[in-house]
Amino acid sequence: MKEKKIVVNKPELLSPAGSLEAFFAAMEKGADAVYAGLRDFSARAKAKNFTLAQMERMTAYAHSLGKKTYVTINTLVKESELPLLIDNLAALEAMRVDGVILQDMAVARLAREFFPGIPLHASTQMTIHNSLGVRQLEELGFERVVLARELHIDEIKSIVASSKAEIECFIHGALCFSFSGQCYFSSFLGGHSGNRGRCAQPCRRQYKHKGKEGYYLSTNDFSSIEMIPQLIEAGVASLKIEGRMKSAEYVASVIGAYRMVLDAPQGSYDAAVAEAKALLKLSFGRVPTKGFLASHNPTDISTPSIKGATGRYLGDIREMRGNRISFDTRDRLHVGDRIRVQPKSDMAGRAFTIKELYLGGKKVMNVKENTLVSTPSPFPFKLGDSVFKVSSETAFTMSENACLKRLEGAKGDSIPCMLKLSHQDQSLRIEAEVLGQRFATEFELGPLEPSRSSDMEGVLKAQFSKSGDTQFTLASLSAPDFPAIMIPPPRLKEIRRNFYAWLAEASVGALKQRSASGRTEALASLVRQKSAPFRGKEELAVKIEQVRDWHELHRDLVDTVVLPVSKANMHQFQGFARKLKGSEDKVIWQLPFIIFEAELQFYRDAVEMIIRGGFKRFELTNLSQFQFFKGTDAELNTDYRLFSLNSQALLSWQELGVKRATLYMEDDRANMGQLLASDLKIERGVLLYAPVPVITSKIAIKEIKGDAPLASDRGDLYSVKVKDHLTVVSAQTPFALTQYRSELRQMGCGSFLLDLSQLQPEERERALEAYRKGVAVHAASEFNYSAGLV
Repeated sequence: MKEKKIVVNKPELLSPAGSLEAFFAAMEKGADAVYAGLRDFSARAKAKNFTLAQMERMTAYAHSLGKKTYVTINTLVKESELPLLIDNLAALEAMRVDGVILQDMAVARLAREFFPGIPLHASTQMTIHNSLGVRQLEELGFERVVLARELHIDEIKSIVASSKAEIECFIHGALCFSFSGQCYFSSFLGGHSGNRGRCAQPCRRQYKHKGKEGYYLSTNDFSSIEMIPQLIEAGVASLKIEGRMKSAEYVASVIGAYRMVLDAPQGSYDAAVAEAKALLKLSFGRVPTKGFLASHNPTDISTPSIKGATGRYLGDIREMRGNRISFDTRDRLHVGDRIRVQPKSDMAGRAFTIKELYLGGKKVMNVKENTLVSTPSPFPFKLGDSVFKVSSETAFTMSENACLKRLEGAKGDSIPCMLKLSHQDQSLRIEAEVLGQRFATEFELGPLEPSRSSDMEGVLKAQFSKSGDTQFTLASLSAPDFPAIMIPPPRLKEIRRNFYAWLAEASVGALKQRSASGRTEALASLVRQKSAPFRGKEELAVKIEQVRDWHELHRDLVDTVVLPVSKANMHQFQGFARKLKGSEDKVIWQLPFIIFEAELQFYRDAVEMIIRGGFKRFELTNLSQFQFFKGTDAELNTDYRLFSLNSQALLSWQELGVKRATLYMEDDRANMGQLLASDLKIERGVLLYAPVPVITSKIAIKEIKGDAPLASDRGDLYSVKVKDHLTVVSAQTPFALTQYRSELRQMGCGSFLLDLSQLQPEERERALEAYRKGVAVHAASEFNYSAGLV
């Protein structure tokens, strides 16, 4: 049975820090830790983010207060970016960050192999939503896992109970409509991938369904302050606040509110929650919901009639004169407040700080609610566009210069050390435990007279606690059986100074040297390119939905069919297995990427039944699924949902026993060419045709039936289907690269996949014919192949 990690104390309160102002707000309002991004590889690329130098000072500042800093490297990494990633990992290990939050297996592999001093935390972008996913990550060296936001408190409790790794859960902030890490909407519209930190938030825009406008894909904001006792009881180690794009005011209000409830004395909990909820109203969020944490089917998680933009809704623009916009404000406004105007179209909103206010043509400093007010706008807008207040002039404010000054004036990091002193052969032996490592040295004392004090441990502790301007703080000192001898005070003081200087070089200096060596080794280990065209027989796999369509194997083009492991297909499995006797190697069974805890046993049994039926080939869509195949001789392949955007990720799959990896659907020509040319054993396949599931969600979209598409104001159409209790929003424009079949073959690819599972027979014929001839599919999208993945 696994050893269980139980959270006895209060869970960590983890704050976002998208700016220095937000960082200091978190520190002052009671966060135990912050998570922040670098200028590169951050899932919030539009946040201010930080340089490595700033991050080092922030980490030292946090450590000086007994708090922690986690760095987000939670985007997918292109092949050409691997050297920069290595540079960043080396720097982060040397500055002793408390963890790296990651999505791409490349980050995990490089850190584990070359920068072992970095604790690994799995981002929610990895879509970990069951205990098997946590177990797989534990085996890969992860110390903490951020679970998907679609889990109920009972599911979380069950996962915590069966896990060694710490469990972190989001408890407040914006919610994605899609499972995090599985949204292709922004990327499909223009190459700005959410998995690369550049989401343009198309889900927040207005759409039409049967002529009715609504914010059908926009969620309300998560707020679970009333559920803190249940989260503590469940054993959650870290309570995470979303919001690296949010202001310092938001951070101050939200962290202050949750700190208040976490620290509430017994008997004062209800009063603390009431006060905290009043404080949360100042954070300019959307309508609150407890989401899936409190209900498997929450009815308040999305409200199509409510505008998708964040902030306090003030009103719509009703008049425009020159650069001035006028609107009836529902809330008080003050010069210095910040507002955002959200167009009625599906374009992104623009925010600006109010520098002038006019009431009836007269310039004023502030106005009351329910007033027609005018203000100059630096951006062009239209009548009917909506205005939101996103921060207040009276907020927690520190100028950027003030923040930089405070950061520069911060004392260096304090490193706790544990010492054990002994007297051997007229020498003082000091054993130290620092940064998880042990060190020992000796200082000659010579013959000494007896001391009148028998408390030698007290004498030594008094001296070694004076660590002065060094980086160290004495955490503990023991001196068992130390003889009562008189060590001259000047000599003891000299030993103390020399010891701490030696320890700094031995521990911190060694760590920096180790990180530098790790950088050199990591760069040297990067996979070499070995470009060559594919010259053998291509393999074409065709994905179908139901076993009754297995006859697609009769086509001369088709080598393999890919079938989903579904309840319907398992019901018909025995008859299907008899028909395919002797041809089992022509079938690949694909597992669904979402398998909640209650469904694990069904899929365990299904995998066992398929293997007993003589089938050996499987395609995995989530990290958790490797656990199903322990002790089997199954052939494992990975779907594009197990991200393969660089050679280090491919190596990770190879080391887990994967035979073939399908390259990432969002990828572009240049990066794909590099991956196909990489000198690796693992086979690489390319998806040439598929529907694009821009969103896959556990949320049921109100008022939408599958009989009519959603339409954007640009005329783009999206079908909405519910399958296995999940909502799938797909672009009616399919993805196809059939016209590049020959080009991809020249790059070295000989394995192709067509997902025909959603097509009618005549549409299947057209897709297969396009593949055969190497021509484009009519009205299909190349996605990012030619335009590039940003």
